[in-house]
Amino acid sequence: MKSPWIFHLNTGSCNGCDIEIVAALTPRYDVERLGCVLVGSPRHADVLLLTGPVTRQMFPRVVRVYEQMPEPKAVVAVGTCATSGGVFSGSYSVEVPLDRIIPVDVYVVGCPPRPESIVRGVVEAVKKKFG
Repeated sequence: MKSPWIFHLNTGSCNGCDIEIVAALTPRYDVERLGCVLVGSPRHADVLLLTGPVTRQMFPRVVRVYEQMPEPKAVVAVGTCATSGGVFSGSYSVEVPLDRIIPVDVYVVGCPPRPESIVRGVVEAVKKKFG
């Protein structure tokens, strides 16, 4: 199995999911033992972790980040906001659900989801895309 390099993109959420992603990187969960590394550029990433509802302002940025990632690539939607819009669903500034913009491989639901669930989602996405 491949060591996934991850790019995290927050599209305008409350940061609850972001805190849980950071918690997954701590020694308690130690995702680096799986080879998971956060990278600063989508051009180096295998997996896109996306949090928050896709707002009107972030819509073109989400598409651009996705297009910059090399093939094969996996997308993990983290949290209720990324999967369905959550409490922001129906808001004037929230665009269509994420899966209508880019293909999503794994949904990690919860508000916010536990670090264990995020790690499991990344592992599922890697197995699905990279064998």
